[in-house]
Amino acid sequence: MSQARPLRVAFAGTPEFARVALEAIHAAGFPIVAVLTQPDRPAGRGLQLHASPVKQFAAASGLGPVLQPRSLRRQGKYPEDAAAAIDALAGTAPDVMVVAAYGLILPAEVLALPRLGCLNIHGSLLPRWRGAAPIHRAIEAGDAETGITLMQMDEGLDTGDMLTRAAVPIGPDDTTGTLHDTLAALGARMTVAALQELAAGRALPATPQPAEGVTYAEKIAKDEAPLDLRRPAAALANQVRAFNPFPGATVQVGDTVIKCWQAVPLAAASSLPHPPGTVLAADAAGVLIACGEGSALQVTELQKPGGRRQPAQQFLQALPLPPGTRCAVPGNGAAQA
Repeated sequence: MSQARPLRVAFAGTPEFARVALEAIHAAGFPIVAVLTQPDRPAGRGLQLHASPVKQFAAASGLGPVLQPRSLRRQGKYPEDAAAAIDALAGTAPDVMVVAAYGLILPAEVLALPRLGCLNIHGSLLPRWRGAAPIHRAIEAGDAETGITLMQMDEGLDTGDMLTRAAVPIGPDDTTGTLHDTLAALGARMTVAALQELAAGRALPATPQPAEGVTYAEKIAKDEAPLDLRRPAAALANQVRAFNPFPGATVQVGDTVIKCWQAVPLAAASSLPHPPGTVLAADAAGVLIACGEGSALQVTELQKPGGRRQPAQQFLQALPLPPGTRCAVPGNGAAQA
């Protein structure tokens, strides 16, 4: 009696979040017949071309072919790229494709290629936070929990049926960096478990997403970095955590833009009203800045331009911010020290 053919897996992903999943699938022994990832991009001061984390792992592990089309739409801007990649993918005859933060839209033709369809590892509890930046936006919004949804992909934006979900709490000290690592590992484990079910001939139960509770996680832009100090400190502390490690939340004093890497919300240090943006105290405990609604933000880790991330005490030795210093608020331009 002949043995069943092993489940043939194609993989599409680009950043570290995806690399973790690819490594787990490979370690679990599934044959990976094709890897799709974004084209190499210029990065660093010299703008040298750099391969994505997924491509780097695939190359080091001897996985391939590695396909890097600029588009997968035959009628799009790069039809030759798309045609070559789709034809190459079809030639590998995948049973299933796993997709994680790939960065290109998969048209219906590609979604239909694998016998068992395309599974997406999404970093939220769908339908909350569909879109590009679900981890950032969950922290920024002050959500108490998030998680991973393994989803059967369709042509919509994260609208496919849910196959399995797992929640994790968002701790008060979690940043996008720490939560990313937790969710990447969870998504990898869930994906391997799902592939093992499929390999055993067991279908994954699919549940349509509810129509209620849909939110969209827009891509993080660098121009979102400045803290609007008119807002309550609790919301600003969430923003600091959400924008760590990218793009880094900022305050501005004069012409100096200061990155804020860790911060906690506090009650204002004085019962006297202070305009938002006023430094109330600056010592080893942190830089305490007046915010909206009578609150204050204590920034405990900071970075000046060209410098390193430092605890407040070390930072203040190089750049003192005495009480009364004014940080910029929207509409007032760059504040003066």
